[in-house]
Amino acid sequence: MQDEPTPTELIKAVADFLRNEIAPGIKGHNAFKLRVGINALDLVTRQLALEQASDAAEADRLKQLLGSDGALFELNRALCEKIARGEVDLQTPGLTEHLWQTTMDKLAVDQPNYASYKRELGNK
Repeated sequence: MQDEPTPTELIKAVADFLRNEIAPGIKGHNAFKLRVGINALDLVTRQLALEQASDAAEADRLKQLLGSDGALFELNRALCEKIARGEVDLQTPGLTEHLWQTTMDKLAVDQPNYASYKRELGNK
């Protein structure tokens, strides 16, 4: 295992270099493609920083809702099946909160600058 720089630091350094040094000199469609690449690097940086904790919290919420254990993928599948069969709905204690928090955690990684996401963070 490597010590430093970490994968997150490396990816951030590349994204910053592209954004600050290369992007100002690129025009047209190549500038668009470069911005897409920079956005992908930023997304991976956020995934590395946030995904493990948010996945663990999501799994814990699902275990409480379902009363069973398993991997996150399996727990999500079980929840979907219960919803499809009508065994769980928005009246189920904890479901609305779980869905809301899961959505907010996913937005923190995928779209942290989304105006509605920022507004909701401010309401907490």
